[in-house]
Amino acid sequence: MTMHQAAIIRTPQAAVAVFGANGHTGRFVVTELMRRGLKPIAIGRTAGRLAEAGFPERGVECREAAIEDDAALDRALAEAAAVINCAGPFIETADAVVRAALRAGIHYLDITAEQPSVQATFDRHGAAAGKAGVAVIPAMGFYGGLADLLVAALMDEWQDADTVEIRVALDSWLPTKGTRVTGEKNRTQRLAVSGGELRPVQQPPAEKAAVLPAPFGRQTFVELPFSEVPLIARHVRIRELHTFLSTTALRDVRDPSTPPPQAIDETGRSAQRFAVEVIITQGDLRRRLLAQGQDIYAVTAPIICEAVQRILSGDIRDTGAKPPAAIFDAGSFLQALGSNLLVETSET
Repeated sequence: MTMHQAAIIRTPQAAVAVFGANGHTGRFVVTELMRRGLKPIAIGRTAGRLAEAGFPERGVECREAAIEDDAALDRALAEAAAVINCAGPFIETADAVVRAALRAGIHYLDITAEQPSVQATFDRHGAAAGKAGVAVIPAMGFYGGLADLLVAALMDEWQDADTVEIRVALDSWLPTKGTRVTGEKNRTQRLAVSGGELRPVQQPPAEKAAVLPAPFGRQTFVELPFSEVPLIARHVRIRELHTFLSTTALRDVRDPSTPPPQAIDETGRSAQRFAVEVIITQGDLRRRLLAQGQDIYAVTAPIICEAVQRILSGDIRDTGAKPPAAIFDAGSFLQALGSNLLVETSET
């Protein structure tokens, strides 16, 4: 029996609150929690929106709470063992939900791609999370947490690196309403690691070209870091850390006429394909990893639900406000995502 299998058995019907459950990614998360034998509590601003998501018909408990109402948040989190925040922009929601989680003495995770939200969560709640003995993990999704785990797994025994380069290729990016709202409000200067310190990305941003497996082929990338930078920089010594996004994806998400995701199967996934390439150097050594999968919104659900399940089963290294790779064993975590993520590594 593997540790992952044991975790599923040890945590039957543990209640996990999902704030923003009626959103596009929130619905994937609720479904994944149910698939794993966990009990989701769907939290939204109004009962009507939760009903529109079909939760009552599926037997999912629904609770109302607005981000501005601490008392309602406290009621909504009652009896939950953890809360997953899927409601962006997270720079507006994370602080209130983390505070509610800490008042309840439960674990907190979110799926932010926003660098300022990650940094604020660490800075504001690190001491309280450590004192409470709970895990507070921002950016536990496709953007942020996945790259943090991929880098940690690729580094393995290395304690530091000269350079880490992350390239995110999407064959399309059909953005959700939440993605568009966050993009409109998140106007802060993006940060990379240069010279061993967090610094603003140079302007105009650097561009690179690379060849990836089908369906991508030759891709052009532009430097555009997300929440993985403050995660990785917090626990890995790196001289240079830079993230690049394919210009195809950037063009789609910046085009106001690009439609939202369209489901192509019974799970609700879109046809979108993604690839995340990580290249790490240390002196003359070079390591490379390529992770591939389908639908960045849908894959966030198994990533964050695997994290919750490991926390509730005690399969963690530490608690407190920390990056994913400081809480979990990166290698076994990625292995548990095998049906959702194909990972290949090489070393030269």
